[in-house]
Amino acid sequence: SNNNKRSSAIKRVIVSSLTPLLAPTLHHSVTNTLASVAEGAGGLGAAIGSAANGAGQGQDSELSCLNNSAQNGESSSAGEAHTNVNGLSTTNNGNSVSNNDGIPAPAASNNTVSSDANSVKKKKRLSQSEEDVIRLIGQHLHDLGLNQTVDLLMQESGCRLEHPSATKFRNHVVEGEWDKVMKPFEMYTTHLFYLAELTPLKYNTERIHILSGYLMCSHAEDLRAKAEWEGKGTASRTKLLDKLQTYLPPSVMLPPRRLQTLLRQAVELQRERCLYHNTKLDSGLDSVSLLLDHACSRKQFPCYTQQILTEHCNEVWFCKFSNDGTKLATGSKDTTVIVWHVNTSHQLKLMKTLEGHAYGVSYLAWSPDDTYLIACGPDDCSELWLWNVQTGELRTKMSQSHEDSLTSVAWNPDGKRFVTGGQRGQFYQCDLDGNLLDSWEGVRVQCLWCLGDARTVLASDTHQRIRGYNFEDLTDRNIVQEDHPIMSFTVSKNGRLALLNVATQGVHLWDLHDRVLVRKYQGVTQGFYTIHSCFGGHNEDFIASGSEDHKVYIWHRRSELPIAELTGHSRTVNCVSWNPVVPGLLASASDDGTVRIWGPAPFLDVQDAEGLNECCSMDS
Repeated sequence: SNNNKRSSAIKRVIVSSLTPLLAPTLHHSVTNTLASVAEGAGGLGAAIGSAANGAGQGQDSELSCLNNSAQNGESSSAGEAHTNVNGLSTTNNGNSVSNNDGIPAPAASNNTVSSDANSVKKKKRLSQSEEDVIRLIGQHLHDLGLNQTVDLLMQESGCRLEHPSATKFRNHVVEGEWDKVMKPFEMYTTHLFYLAELTPLKYNTERIHILSGYLMCSHAEDLRAKAEWEGKGTASRTKLLDKLQTYLPPSVMLPPRRLQTLLRQAVELQRERCLYHNTKLDSGLDSVSLLLDHACSRKQFPCYTQQILTEHCNEVWFCKFSNDGTKLATGSKDTTVIVWHVNTSHQLKLMKTLEGHAYGVSYLAWSPDDTYLIACGPDDCSELWLWNVQTGELRTKMSQSHEDSLTSVAWNPDGKRFVTGGQRGQFYQCDLDGNLLDSWEGVRVQCLWCLGDARTVLASDTHQRIRGYNFEDLTDRNIVQEDHPIMSFTVSKNGRLALLNVATQGVHLWDLHDRVLVRKYQGVTQGFYTIHSCFGGHNEDFIASGSEDHKVYIWHRRSELPIAELTGHSRTVNCVSWNPVVPGLLASASDDGTVRIWGPAPFLDVQDAEGLNECCSMDS
């Protein structure tokens, strides 16, 4: 009995020590010799000799999943070994099964083991992608604390979650054993000394400046505050471990929370490809269902008339939401500007009527803080009105000459200056009192826009181009050149993209940085009327424009074909404006004398509400 115990223990030591080193072709020869171990030392010598003949042939399997037949899911003869799962160790000659305490369990008969082994079908060899998925699942289960489940998964699949050295490395970091942590990174620390020599070459100077600032801290508390470091501990070391893992290959140690990262990327990609996605959702996975593909319904999109404003008594030429989204200004041929208040339920109510614009109002511009509103008239108008919206008082009525044509205006980002001009060659920069600060002669301006640098003014002119003008150093440069007249244009919030309404061509999207035409949008009817389009929706992913065929067209910025055509107006739609704060609110102004407010479909019943989770195709 003692001899049997001793022989079983020797076999377990041999298997646990040599199995990771064996090539698959040697595994059968080693396990077959194990049966002779029980007979004496001669068997032990034979087993060691058999293993030594090819011990170096299986080294490459150390970095991922073990490639021997016991660990890739294959089943071999009844004498083959399995080892080390949650403290359980088994010999596979049918003699014994023991736990960590070495207490043997009742032995099974050789006939029973042989019968079971012969009945097991050969399992499918796992592909690399299948092994990767198993490791990802194992990592996620480990993060959830389901360690026993991980052990069973790794045992049955024959995979290994991470390299043993990676496990030791993780433990060293968490325990703060920095001398042991730095050994794998000695090569990288050597390179850091070379980086110091590269400082004059401006290599990662921002990081060098940050580290230099840390060196100036005289107290530990100052260093922690400056570096936003909570001090040593588990939380801090876990963050450090996440950074260090980026230097290790994934075959050794998986990147932290890799499965969650992949799922989050998949969800974000589906949102980007969704034509009607127009809401800002939590980037976490808890806000979505992973069991269904992401799909927004057209009923959630501002395609339905929610309100018709009929207070104007003539053609409505322009409309514009304020920067904070709480007000809408509309200008009409009836010589009035009406300011509407947007309440919390997104209904509009008349707030103020600003009168006295003898030529009508064809353009409006809110100041950056929404305190002031500038109104311009049509081509034959030489006046400009600057209103205080809160008080309803006219602060400035500006006119440099009766021969001027002030048809467009744009605010400087500082809110203290604005530029204005027209097609008769006037191009002025003025203060809030209408005093002339600078002028640019000979520029026949069709439309204006001030960039965020507070220096550059974009102006479209009668030469079918957009040029950039700098009033500080009096320089100008060509940015956009079209083949047909540019009737109007607007610029995205980041200043990168420009949206042009081009006569007889429609709506064009330009990249102002690269100075290239990005896309031509189809469907809209654009002649020589001045029609104003806009960016809008969540992240400005959408584009809307009026049209001479009485419709409002909406495109996803990446798609040339419209995703919605809104009907309801009876004459040309001159202008559209998307609320910058409420992505589901859109306004359109028309020659029919009305302003329409568009929003999502109302919830008529439970079935309609549930239908919002389905994706609807565009209604023709």
